[in-house]
Amino acid sequence: MRKSKKNNGKGGLEQDEKVTALRHMFGKPALNIDAYIIPSQDAHQSEFIAEYYMRRAYISGFTGSAGTAVVTRHKAALWTDARYFLQAEKELSPSWILMRSGNWGVPNTTEWLNDVLAPGGRIGIDPFLFSSDAVNELKEAVAISNHELVYLYDVNLVDEVWKEARPMPPNKPIRVHDLKHAGVDVSTKLSKLRSELTSNGSSAIVISMLDEVAWLLNLRGNDVPHSPVMYAYLIVEMDAAKLFVDNSKVTPEVMDYLKTAGVELRPYESILSEIESLAARGANLWLDTASVNAAIASTYATACDKFLESLGSKNKGKNLSGAPSALCKSSPVSLAKAVKNDAELEGMRNSHIRDAAALTEFWSWLEEEMNNNVVVTEVEVADKLLDFRASQAGFVDTSFDTISGSGANGAIIHYRAEPDSCSVVDTQKLFLLDSGAQYLDGTTDITRTVHFGQPSERQKECFTRVLQGHIALDQAVFPENTPGFVLDAFARSSLWKVGLDYRHGTGHGVGAALNVHEGPQSISFRFGNMTPLLKGMIVSNEPGYYEDHAFGIRIENLLYVKEIDTPNRFGGITYIGFEKLTFVPIQTKLVDLTLLSAAEIDWLNDYHSQVWEKVSPSVDGSAHDSNEFRPTSNGTPYWVPDVPEDEKPKGKPQRAKEVNTLNEVDGEDGEITGDNEDELDDEDEVDSEDEGDDEDEVDEEYESEEE
Repeated sequence: MRKSKKNNGKGGLEQDEKVTALRHMFGKPALNIDAYIIPSQDAHQSEFIAEYYMRRAYISGFTGSAGTAVVTRHKAALWTDARYFLQAEKELSPSWILMRSGNWGVPNTTEWLNDVLAPGGRIGIDPFLFSSDAVNELKEAVAISNHELVYLYDVNLVDEVWKEARPMPPNKPIRVHDLKHAGVDVSTKLSKLRSELTSNGSSAIVISMLDEVAWLLNLRGNDVPHSPVMYAYLIVEMDAAKLFVDNSKVTPEVMDYLKTAGVELRPYESILSEIESLAARGANLWLDTASVNAAIASTYATACDKFLESLGSKNKGKNLSGAPSALCKSSPVSLAKAVKNDAELEGMRNSHIRDAAALTEFWSWLEEEMNNNVVVTEVEVADKLLDFRASQAGFVDTSFDTISGSGANGAIIHYRAEPDSCSVVDTQKLFLLDSGAQYLDGTTDITRTVHFGQPSERQKECFTRVLQGHIALDQAVFPENTPGFVLDAFARSSLWKVGLDYRHGTGHGVGAALNVHEGPQSISFRFGNMTPLLKGMIVSNEPGYYEDHAFGIRIENLLYVKEIDTPNRFGGITYIGFEKLTFVPIQTKLVDLTLLSAAEIDWLNDYHSQVWEKVSPSVDGSAHDSNEFRPTSNGTPYWVPDVPEDEKPKGKPQRAKEVNTLNEVDGEDGEITGDNEDELDDEDEVDSEDEGDDEDEVDEEYESEEE
C-alpha cells in the first residue's frame, strides 16, 4: 500500500504545539489511549457548524468543511477529498500527513490506524461527534487488529487544548417561523408524526438533525452560519414533546408559543438523562442511527440492558413485554420535510423572484465595472452581491459561502476567495459565481458562468455541452417513484459524447427557508440512494465541467417536482417532471449555437422570456439595459437566433479531443481535457483514478447525499 508523504505546507509551529498538548493527555490514567480521532461534525451531524464546534479545524489548521484528523502518539494525519487537496496543502503544518482520500493506494483512517498502531491499541473518540452507524463501522474495522474504541463521554480532548481561546457558544434568540410560510401548524405535524410512531410500533422518537427539529416545530434559529437552525434535540412521545435547548435562546414569545403547542423545555445538556429515563419507562424508541450520535444510541442500549438485568440476568437480550426496545430506521421527519406543501412552494417562488432581481442588478453593476476597466477582486464581487441581496425584503443571510472563482479558481469547486490571495475578475477569463441566500420565506442556490470578453471556442463548446445537460434534466419526464440516480445521465450525456464528465452529483435537495442541502433525495451517479423523487420535492440542477488550472463551468437552477399531464398513462402510472424556481439570465455569448438543436434553442428562448416576464417588474435602474445579461432588447424578449437545420454541421463535433483513461490532457494547446477531480457535495466522496498530487480542491455543497 502506497504511503502518503508528509505535507509541505506553511501551517506553522502553533499547530504543532496544539498537537503536542493533545498528546500529553493520552497517557493520563483515566484515558490511556494511543490515538484520538477528530471528525468535522458537531453532535448533530451538521454540514455547517458553529465556530464553537470547529474542533478539527482548530487542532489541524485545515479549515475546509470536510475532513477527519487522527493523532497518535507519534503521527498526525488528515483525510480530505479532492475538493480540498490544494487548500489542505497550504494550511497544514509540515508535521501533518495529508491523506488524499479516494486516490489510489491511500488508506482510510481505520486502515492507517491498523497499520501504525501496535495490536491491542486504544483509540479514543468523542461519541457525540459520530453517528451510531459510523461508530459501529469503526468498531468493526479496528477490531481486525484487536484495537478498542474508547468512548470519552465527559471530555473532548480538543476542548481541553482550546481552553480560553475557544469562541463563545452560539446564543442568538430563536424565532417563530410564520405559519403563512410554514403552511402547517405544529400540532398537525406532531399528530402526523405520532401516527407514524403508532404504525411502526414505537412510543417515542429522538430527533437530532437540526433542520428536522426546526421544521417540525416551525422554529428558526441563528446558531449556525448560513442555516437558520438552533442547537437542540427533540424527543416526541405519544403524550409529550420535549425540546432540549439552551434556555437563554428562548424568548418569552417562543416560550409561550411552545407552551401552546404542548412542547416542554429541557436543558440541552440533559439529553442523556432523558434517554435513560425513556428506557426505564419501557419505551420503544425510534432511532435514526445514521444521524443520531453514538452517545445517545449507546446510552439507550446500556440503559435497556440495565432494565433487563434488574429483572434477572437470564432475561438480558430478550424481548419482554413492557421492556424497552429500539427501532432503528430512517427518521420520518426527513421525508416529510423534503415534500414541500403549497405555502412552502409559494415562499420559495417568491423568494427566488426577489433573489433574481438582486442578481440581475448585481450582474448589471459588474458588467459596467468591466466595461469601465475597473479592477474588481473575487472578494469584492462576493461582498457587492451580498449588498444587493441584503436590500431585498426578508433577507436573512447567505445560504453558504459564496464561490467567486475567476479563471483557474473556477475549477476549484469549493473555492473560497480570501482578500490577501484572491484573483481579479476581468475580461480575459471565465468567471464562475455560485451563491445563495436565506430569506424568511425561502432558500436559494444558483450558479452562473460568464465571460466579459471573448470566450475561446473550447470554452464555448464546454459551456454549451453543460447547458445541454442542464436543459435535458430540466425537461425530463419520468414515472413517479423514480429514484434520482436514474436521472443523472440526462445531465451528463452531452459531455459523455465527447469523452468529458464531472465528478460531483448533479442535484441535491434544498430546504424551504432551511438548509441549502437537505436529504433524503438527490440526483447523483451513486446508486445507493433509492429515495424516489416525489411531487413537492426541490432539487438543484447543476451539471458542470472543470479543467484544472484553467477554468470551471457550472449552470445551476433550482427545480421542484410536479405532476406532468401526459397524453397517456401506461399501466395507470403518474408521470412527473420539473418546474423551474430560478429565473436569472444565462449568458448567450458562451453558447455555440451550432451544437444546439431547435428544441434546445426554443428552451433557452422560452426561459429568457420567463425571466423577463417574472423578474423585470422588480428590477430597477441600469439592469434593464445590461448588454451581457439583459433578457430584453428595447422591451422585446431577448431571443437566441434560430439556426436552420440545413446550416448545422453534420456528424459529431470534433473539437473535443480524446483523453486517456486517467482523464489527463494530451498535451497540445487547445484541447479539451477531462482532468476533473472535483466534487460538489459534502456527503459524496471522490473516486479519483490518478494519484492527484497536483489536483484541485473541489461546497452541499454538496452534501449534501452533499454541496
